[in-house]
Order: sequence, then structure tokens, then C-alpha cells
Amino acid sequence: MKIHSAELACSAPDPSRFPRDDLPEIAFIGRSNVGKSSLINSLLGQRGLARTSSTPGRTRLIHFFRIDGRFYFVDCPGYGYAKVSKEMRFGWARLLDGYFRQREKLAVCVSIIDSRIGPTRQDLRTLERLREFSLPFFMVSTKADRLSGSELQKSLKHTQALVPAVAVVAYSATKRTGHNKVWALLSRHIQGTAQP
Repeated sequence: MKIHSAELACSAPDPSRFPRDDLPEIAFIGRSNVGKSSLINSLLGQRGLARTSSTPGRTRLIHFFRIDGRFYFVDCPGYGYAKVSKEMRFGWARLLDGYFRQREKLAVCVSIIDSRIGPTRQDLRTLERLREFSLPFFMVSTKADRLSGSELQKSLKHTQALVPAVAVVAYSATKRTGHNKVWALLSRHIQGTAQP
């Protein structure tokens, strides 16, 4: 997909600050330091739009990026980072839960995992929440370039065994491996708002 414009529309600390238009939303979720911001920037072909950091847990708001004025990429706070207070982790969980529960324009969720680790218990719990809310999702296994071919296939097989009947795409933000596959899956949910 060719992207013409991408901009930060808002960074919301609570639902009252979420966008109020009717554009479809694509939510990116995953553990801290899993490569979420790098994936978003790579898919959009823009460096530095979604802020990356070597410090996990940096994303503490829900960031809405308006793409071509037709849909949103939504960068959700990373979960699982231990070096924050329990109160802050609870606040993030409550913010995400409210977002998943209330957003009628949430078209699809992209669950991001590290290909070197595979789905963690927290990842699997998050996927169960998505199922409870009847939200469609697929998985992207990032940092695929850091594994050999056989290691990557083993990782993907392990993920598929834990989450059967769910699409899993191996992705490298540096080499853009999996770029077209991810956009093909996204296009199914934003059909009519943009052309691949």
C-alpha cells in the first residue's frame, strides 16, 4: 500500500480525548520493547513517526496516527514492563480495556510478539481479552531478521501451536520482510477506505 500522509492526530490519556470521527482504527498491541513503534514506522515508510526508545515502557498514552485521512493506526501502551509501579500498570490496563470495550470503529488488532521469545502468558491473556470483546486480530512476529531460517520456522510453528487458526506473519522492520503480507491482512479490514 502506498501511503501519502501520516500524522499524529492525538495522544490520549483517557477515553475523553479519543478521536470523535468515524474513521476505522487499527490497534497495535504488545509487550514493551517488542518493536511496536518500529513496526508502525516501517509499515508507513516513515522514520520517527511513532517514537522508538531503548527504554521499555515509554509509551504511556494511546497515540492515534491519521493515515491518508482515511483510517488510524493506534499505538497502544506496551504491557509487561516491570519497572513501573503497580498503580501505573493498572492504569494502563484500564485504559486499554476501556479502549477495546468502547471503540466501535476498531476494525482489527495487530498483536505483536518477539520472534525470539514467542507468545508469553501476558500475550495469551491479552488475546483472550480480544476474543471476549469479539475483536478480530492477527499476529506479527517481529525481529525476524535476528533468527536463522530454521530458527524462525521453529518460532512460527510454536506460535501457531499456541494460537491456532490465527494468521501469524514474520516481520523485520529493517529488511521490511512481511511488509506486503501485513498490509494484505490490514486491507481486508479497511476495505473501501484505502486501496492496496
